[in-house]
Amino acid sequence: MTPPIASSSPRTLRPAGALVIEIEGVTKLYKMGEEIIHALRGIDLRIHRNEYLAVMGPSGSGKSTLMNMLGCLDTPTAGRYEFSRKNVATMTDDELAEIRNREIGFVFQTFNLLPRSDALHNVELPLIYAGAPPHERRQRALQALENVGLGNRVHHKPNELSGGQRQRVAIARALVNNPSIILADEPTGNLDSRTGEEIMELFEQLYAQGNTIIVVTHEEDIARHARRIVRLRDGLIESDVATA
Repeated sequence: MTPPIASSSPRTLRPAGALVIEIEGVTKLYKMGEEIIHALRGIDLRIHRNEYLAVMGPSGSGKSTLMNMLGCLDTPTAGRYEFSRKNVATMTDDELAEIRNREIGFVFQTFNLLPRSDALHNVELPLIYAGAPPHERRQRALQALENVGLGNRVHHKPNELSGGQRQRVAIARALVNNPSIILADEPTGNLDSRTGEEIMELFEQLYAQGNTIIVVTHEEDIARHARRIVRLRDGLIESDVATA
């Protein structure tokens, strides 16, 4: 179980661990009518455990396609993608679903919470899909909410929470299965700047605890929180730079 969040230095740099994602020569083609769209044009990328990575790029750069690839929501047209040394391209739909549920914690710009369920039930969802018994999933969900500072909001529904609190629920849900990586898509996009900074501070603390974090964003100030920034343009990696 993830330990309680403790305060951290704003620029903690943890040593990278084992290789968790390896992408080599990956291309992705889409057919739109008679037109072939080259979303990715031969991407090479390696991500290790304990990294804090931002993926940036303008519209049409391939950023969203790469995010879907990293999250096992899509598979390459060509090339190799290995997640924890397993070839994603050869996995069945059930195996991909298992990876998404157990190994990847998703955080979305729009929160994606069930509006009629309280925070506790929203956080329990990945554990329900994983078949965890009721007592275990309740305890783990309660701990995850406590870890993101919402121990006193467990029975509040999304419409009874602020935007920042809803995103914290989404982060607790992403953490509850102790995933290999947290994949956050524009996690502050629907938040005001002050609340966005609070969420980025929470990511900072999670990274300091040893979590692997990938943030997909178009905002430079959000990307600067990461320790490595990968920039895409026209389906290719334009730069891959350490920031700390």
